[in-house]
Amino acid sequence: MQKTVNILNKKARFQYEILDKYTAGIVLSGTEIKSIRNSKASIAESFCEFNDKGELFVVNMTIEEYSFGTHYNHKPKAVRKLLLNKKELKKLEKEVQNSGLTIIPLKLFINDKGFAKLNIALAKGKKLYDKRETIKDRDNKRNLDRIKKSFK
Repeated sequence: MQKTVNILNKKARFQYEILDKYTAGIVLSGTEIKSIRNSKASIAESFCEFNDKGELFVVNMTIEEYSFGTHYNHKPKAVRKLLLNKKELKKLEKEVQNSGLTIIPLKLFINDKGFAKLNIALAKGKKLYDKRETIKDRDNKRNLDRIKKSFK
């Protein structure tokens, strides 16, 4: 019996328009994966960027220190490498450089084999009026659901 771990970036869909999604592996140390299995991680303010070698890294992802870790414990805000196919990496890098898009993490989870995976998305930042439109749509849907419920 394995506990499911789903750490979401709830602000991502509000602040960005999602264009394309990928699932990437993460290079982690022993204490990092133990903290993730205890759901002690956050991807709220994180983003992904390429280094000069064309490797993709997740920046600003917080994984709390493992409570039973000794002096081998990890740094909470370390930069962590993401694992994708070469073809996917080249495509993402080209899109980021040419179009000015960003790569943001959407969800951190543990797959069936016990490996930590990160759902990332190629995204375009929303303007303020787009965000207002999203809020208005959400409010209208909530009111409509409320009215439907009263008639049942």
